[in-house]
Amino acid sequence: MAATTSVAISFVLLPLAFLTLLTPNKAATFTIVNKCSYTVWAAAVPSGGGIQLNSGKTWTINVPAGTTGGRVWARTGCSFDASGNGHCQTGDCGGKLSCTAYGSPPNTLAEFSLNQYQNIDFFDISDIDGYNVGLDFSPVKPSGSCHGIRCAANIIGKCPAELKAPGGCNNACTVFKTDEYCCNSGSCGPTKYSRFFKNLCPDAYSYPKDDQTSTFTCPGGTNYRVTFCP
Repeated sequence: MAATTSVAISFVLLPLAFLTLLTPNKAATFTIVNKCSYTVWAAAVPSGGGIQLNSGKTWTINVPAGTTGGRVWARTGCSFDASGNGHCQTGDCGGKLSCTAYGSPPNTLAEFSLNQYQNIDFFDISDIDGYNVGLDFSPVKPSGSCHGIRCAANIIGKCPAELKAPGGCNNACTVFKTDEYCCNSGSCGPTKYSRFFKNLCPDAYSYPKDDQTSTFTCPGGTNYRVTFCP
């Protein structure tokens, strides 16, 4: 009788285990906080769009599991009409309040791809499109190697003259558009301009091949907080 019961239980558990494997991963919650002393217009793609985020306010979005190429950034110097059309001095996304495209430089980026290889989230802060607002990008519950990263140095104040832009500091690729800085051929190394960004923000991407010191991971299913002007 015991053997028969064991077999019966096994047949019940097998489909349950199979259903568990098919259970989709949950969306990740991103809490976006504006600690700047001024209003920013937060943007997030492919999920979120964008809103006006006054100083001290928070915006929460749910990002589907498996999302790749995700970005969160702050736009500054914006003006929009009642239909959500307008322009931003930095980070503008085609003149729309609710973004469906990436922003234009200079803009500091929080980038992510969720539930990738072995269900790991990959995330980073990037100065490859320049810098406009300081960022902190952190798991809500850090643990071990799953920890927060930050780029909040005085990059605008120290920006080389040739990289200065209204409201921010451009990356060299945006200004010079050469392979040395843009890595279009896939082969490039650090330059004096990338070192300028890296020295001030060691956690952040400073040029396209800066992966080794600039990509971070957390387990899939992690929730995150992005803070402007941390």
